[in-house]
Amino acid sequence: MGFIPLFITAGGACLLFFLTVRNNLLRKLNLQKELTANLNQSSPELGLVPGEIAKPEEILEKWKNQIPSKEITKDMGNILRGLKVNRYQYNQLIKKAPYNWVAKIGGFQPI
Repeated sequence: MGFIPLFITAGGACLLFFLTVRNNLLRKLNLQKELTANLNQSSPELGLVPGEIAKPEEILEKWKNQIPSKEITKDMGNILRGLKVNRYQYNQLIKKAPYNWVAKIGGFQPI
């Protein structure tokens, strides 16, 4: 009878950890989608799909190839910077050791 509360407490702590990390990863994925949608609204000529996650390098290549004469505005630069930072943080998080277990169980892939 003495070990049952310990097992319940340990299981509850593991469950809360899993839910917290999963929520954080989902929030980062949603932020990436939201930033892509904001970039699509500010410059629709890039042809980005609002619900998908686009890589910042590909966006810059599209920008340089399709619209070479137009300058990148400060707002677009901030959005691209936010995309890069968020992607880096997300990828670093799913590489670290207890978080990668949650990523494997939850089915999260690197961006």
